[in-house]
Amino acid sequence: MEARTQLKPPVEVRYREELEALKAADTGRRPLGWQMSPRAVRTFILGSREPISWNGRQITVRKKYLGNDALVERCIITLAGSRGLMLVGEPGTAKTMLSELLSAAISGTSLNTIQGTAGTTEDMIKYSWNYALLLAKGPVREALVPAPLYVGMEQGILTRFEEITRTPAEIQDSLISVLSDKVLNVPELAQDGVLFAKAGFNVIGTANTRDKGVNEMSSALKRRFNFETVAPVRDVALEKQIILNEVRELARENQIDMEADEDVAEILASTFHELREGVSSMGHRIDRPAAVMSTAEAVSVYYQTMLTAYYYGDLQMDMGCLVQNLVGAVQKENNDDLEKLRGYFQTVIRDKGGKEGGLWNSYYEARKYLR
Repeated sequence: MEARTQLKPPVEVRYREELEALKAADTGRRPLGWQMSPRAVRTFILGSREPISWNGRQITVRKKYLGNDALVERCIITLAGSRGLMLVGEPGTAKTMLSELLSAAISGTSLNTIQGTAGTTEDMIKYSWNYALLLAKGPVREALVPAPLYVGMEQGILTRFEEITRTPAEIQDSLISVLSDKVLNVPELAQDGVLFAKAGFNVIGTANTRDKGVNEMSSALKRRFNFETVAPVRDVALEKQIILNEVRELARENQIDMEADEDVAEILASTFHELREGVSSMGHRIDRPAAVMSTAEAVSVYYQTMLTAYYYGDLQMDMGCLVQNLVGAVQKENNDDLEKLRGYFQTVIRDKGGKEGGLWNSYYEARKYLR
């Protein structure tokens, strides 16, 4: 299937030219099993100042992670060592995106993934069996169906474990011996019953701090990981830029021929920032909603409004539609959050509308949809 027909092409497909150009120009030291050096991995994620010559063309490597550069460098060095990497933080802080970028650059694929849920079982992580072949030939390698952890060890690539704290504790602990010894035992196989991990194998886990206590990781498992906290975006201008970048990428992938409105992105970034922090730029104290006011939610609210303008409207972002989509994001977890949002509009947005006028005033007038 061509990339343009996929709803969400994987990172290695979306940025194939950048990856190929970086590999061709890479002269840095590479850890065993990596397809490019840590320097090139860093450049892939954080961008380059100068374009790279590749196949007679100039390829610009754009910045994909708009966050803490030092965090990215620490993540790369962790994966170059023998310990796993655990990305923790609030929902919507781009932990998954960062793990995808790291995997695509280091291993060439971001698809070797375990999605943690309450129903995740050990055979979804390690291996299972083709029972027709098992009955016909017995426990032979041909009958074994590798799961992501087995694939990572066998091929020497990264295994991503999403939402690890959503899985039962006994399933989490099945990783301990693998991370310690880099060995997976398959007792059913009489021969070749021990799989030794190839160079390049490691595990990137993600965990939401809001899931803390659901299935808390054991101390033994925590010791096998280096933990890095991915913090929410604290700068409104940066959050606005992330919203615009993500929305433009979504529009391009889905062939939505409509320009993103920077003024609307600024209003949305300011709204999410202030509701998340509990204080406005004008000094108002704000009751923070219980809902996750993440940048990812802001992107969703903006994109939904953009789609409405594209399919139903005249390609102009409607503030009433924006407020309706904002209500959907805020009211997900607690109906009381809607009252907090009303209070925010009656104080902060009212004052900004009076001071700034224009679009801020239209935003305030759209408060009628807060019901």
